[in-house]
Amino acid sequence: MCQLLGMNSRLPASLHLSFTGFSRRGGGTDHHADGWGIAFFESDGAQAGKGVRYFVDKQSAATSPIAQMLRSYPIKSHNVIAHVRKATVGQVTLENSHPFVRELWGRYWVFAHNGDLKDFTPRLHGSFRPVGDTDSELAFCWLLQELAKSHAGSPSVAELSLTLRDLVPRIAGHGTFNFLLSNGQALWTHASTNLHYLVREHPFSEVHLRDEDIKVDLAQLNGLEDRLAIVVTEPLTRNENWTRLAPGELVTFVDGSPLPLAPVRAVAAPA
Repeated sequence: MCQLLGMNSRLPASLHLSFTGFSRRGGGTDHHADGWGIAFFESDGAQAGKGVRYFVDKQSAATSPIAQMLRSYPIKSHNVIAHVRKATVGQVTLENSHPFVRELWGRYWVFAHNGDLKDFTPRLHGSFRPVGDTDSELAFCWLLQELAKSHAGSPSVAELSLTLRDLVPRIAGHGTFNFLLSNGQALWTHASTNLHYLVREHPFSEVHLRDEDIKVDLAQLNGLEDRLAIVVTEPLTRNENWTRLAPGELVTFVDGSPLPLAPVRAVAAPA
């Protein structure tokens, strides 16, 4: 299956270290070589902005020149979603590379998924339609369609979290539905199987990457006010305490901290 990487930060932060190790899993230290992508919500000073820098490629992340550029040119952001793909549904094409991006309520929404959905054929009757042929993009379009139906205007992060808690089990009942979702205000995560997170804040320590022979003293790179949450399919470092999300757990990250909701039970979505 694919692998996911997300970041939610109180202040604009770089995902350079984590992306360096994570991108090696895209055909280097692992077999996820069927495309990759990353989306950064552009920061407006200290505030999270609405704009998105968005890169996708059907090449492997370990060999892609675009990925190499991003490893050497870190971009600072409040919310980041990245994905390396092992194709199971859909061809190896650019339009099937995650993350996917759509607009809703005047904001960009970014989504990436790890897993397979069986017999998931929801009715799409709104303005959200898949471009590619993955179950992941179909699920994203259905989620946005149902969010738009559930709220007349632009809802708060808390309201969105409650609505997602009701909608997500209707997809998760069809298979494995690990995902990351962001509109620039928060990072929503859901686990069916493997998804881990940690929060980095003062006092920062030295970290050791699993996928590269790299050690970095984060205390030299961060200040007292910095705090960020990293979410990933499999832990990126050897010497940090990662928390594994429980199956069915939906967590909202805001300002680098998790706001957990109760685990949700997977039920099949109606056609």
